[in-house]
Amino acid sequence: MVIALSDVQAASRRVAGHIRRTPLIEVDPAPLAPAARMWLKLELTQHTGSFKARGAFNHILAARDEGRLPSSGVVAASGGNAGLAFAYAASQVGVPAEVYVPETAPPVKVARLRALGATVVQVGTRYAEAQDAATKRAADTGALFCHAYDLPQVCAGQGTLGLELLEQTAGEVDTVLLAVGGGGLMAGVTTALEGRARVVGVEPETIPTLERALHAGRPVDVDVSGIAADSLGATRLGDIAYAAASRTGVRPVLVTEEAIIEARRFLWDEYRLAVEHGTATAAAALRAAAYRPAPGERVAVILCGANTDPSDLT
Repeated sequence: MVIALSDVQAASRRVAGHIRRTPLIEVDPAPLAPAARMWLKLELTQHTGSFKARGAFNHILAARDEGRLPSSGVVAASGGNAGLAFAYAASQVGVPAEVYVPETAPPVKVARLRALGATVVQVGTRYAEAQDAATKRAADTGALFCHAYDLPQVCAGQGTLGLELLEQTAGEVDTVLLAVGGGGLMAGVTTALEGRARVVGVEPETIPTLERALHAGRPVDVDVSGIAADSLGATRLGDIAYAAASRTGVRPVLVTEEAIIEARRFLWDEYRLAVEHGTATAAAALRAAAYRPAPGERVAVILCGANTDPSDLT
């Protein structure tokens, strides 16, 4: 499966008025890494606290517009953020949502799902187990299945962030760093930026879905563990993400648990941004020098989620 720039552009038109245009702030690059210019894309301010709302709205609105959205609503599988986004989008469109999450999902995300009116079902300890249960439930009920990261309209929706970033930087960005789990954000953004800017996909060493897929020549299962597993805990990279990364030359970068923790605390101390550990993974590549910008390089870091318990930041 592949997506094209035209799919992302169509998604941008479709979700207009349903998603937020999130802020982009220019920062002094010195505390993060030597660079000519540096921006932070504050996607953590998106509806439901993550970029996932973009893909959720695009998938659900496309189904509605094409007459494929049943009265039984939507069924999603999610470690948390995608479920929140699908639940929110469904509530705005006026259909019910049922969300399957692992038993390890953070309580803060489960509570928010229920607050959005979703029926929450906790299954297993890994995202893959929740996905299997959700897939069966959607088949049994006829509901629209909402995969967290491996559906064309979901990935195209996430790509609207890339188009927005190009507009906000007047096309002057050279490199975009983003966190990779299942790869839906990477797939959409790299498609939107193809030929305009390079993408660096940053992963925890404990969940190297992109790095292993590129090495093997196909998506492969990886063990999932570590502090960022609640948001980056996909067992394997999505097929759409693999196709996009292979075509555009996405560079994989791995960071340690310690680097993620330090970067998360840095973002709070320096900018008062409370982000998830998964989100901090992108900044960790710069703080730990796992990615070193070239002289004159203009770098944007996508801070993609804020659904976290901030009590350990102070």
